[in-house]
This record gives sequence, C-alpha cells and structure tokens, in this order.
Amino acid sequence: MSDLNLQHPGRPDMLSHQAYVTHNVEATVEFYEKIMGMPLVDSVIGDKVPSTGDDFPYFHVFFRQGDGSTIAFFEAPGLPKANPKGHPAYDVFDHLALQVDTTARVDAWKEWLNANGISTVGPIDHGIIYSVYFRDPVNDLRLEITTPLDPTWNDNGAHAQQELLAWSDVKRKASEQNENIAEALMKFIQVYRNESHGNEPA
Repeated sequence: MSDLNLQHPGRPDMLSHQAYVTHNVEATVEFYEKIMGMPLVDSVIGDKVPSTGDDFPYFHVFFRQGDGSTIAFFEAPGLPKANPKGHPAYDVFDHLALQVDTTARVDAWKEWLNANGISTVGPIDHGIIYSVYFRDPVNDLRLEITTPLDPTWNDNGAHAQQELLAWSDVKRKASEQNENIAEALMKFIQVYRNESHGNEPA
C-alpha cells in the first residue's frame, strides 16, 4: 500500500530511452544511423551494471530521435541468444512504434526500407493510426513507423477503462465457471466487434 500522505510526482514527461540487447553493436550502429537516420549520440563502457551490481563487461549505445528520446542497446560479449518466448504472438505484440507527422512520410519510409532490402508489412490503416511494419535485421526487433489519423487517439481514457472492465469481467466469469478463458474472450470479441466496429493497432 502506498503512503497516502505522499503527493504523486506527476507522469513522466517523455520517453528517455528503450533499451535492448544486441549481439553486434557495429552492425546495429550502421542500421540505426544509415537506415533509420538516428545518430549515435552517446555511449557507456562498463564492467559492472550500476543498478544491480552484476559483474560483466558491456558497451551501451544510444540513438536519438527527433524529439530527443532515444533507443539504446547493450552489447555484452558471451551472452547466449535470448530464450524462445513460447508463442509466435510475442513476435507480433512486442514491438517499438516510432511516430512521424504524416501518412506521406509513412509511405516514404516504406519506399526507403524496401529500396534498402528491408521487407515491410503495410501501410495499414488502423482507423486511429496509419503504420508500416518491419524488422531490425540486426537484432530482429519488430519496428513500426506510424502517424495518427485521429488526433484524439490516445486521449480516450474513459473508454479504455470501460473496455478494461468488460475484458476483466469476461475473464473472471470464465474462470469462475471453469471455462476456457481464451475461448470466452474470442466469443466476447466477436460480439464486441459487431457492436463497436473498432480497429486495434498491433
């Protein structure tokens, strides 16, 4: 339980950085600078992780976007490949979306990526955003270039809370009745889609 006498410090101002592991920092730098147009803006070399005290050497690099936020990578020699995630959905849902200001720029990104031998999916009109998807060929991260179609797409908190309650209620009832939760949710989604005609980015 949080201390109710403490005042909330306020929401974060912006994304500072999203960090991943890389097994090839040189190729990562080449991809993000030459293909993504994001300059290498800082690096850290260390032999102990400051936040945990773990002893292993690492090289930490940062690439800057237009708003000042960064994508970062750690190379630590000798790390094994990450464990399989157990279901192909992880390769779809786990992704990093980078925003541009127009659909024309999304289309231009598709052309640029394809011209550089990078396969893309889309553009896809999600109703609220317009996106093209591709993979970082060095680190196999799913990336998205997107632009808003609805200027209020991320200002619908009350609606999101209603959907959260409905989703949670289906799960709770299915669990109480020993039903398959995934099947119960699929039935719910079919009814909900017919009622709302909503689109969902992924």
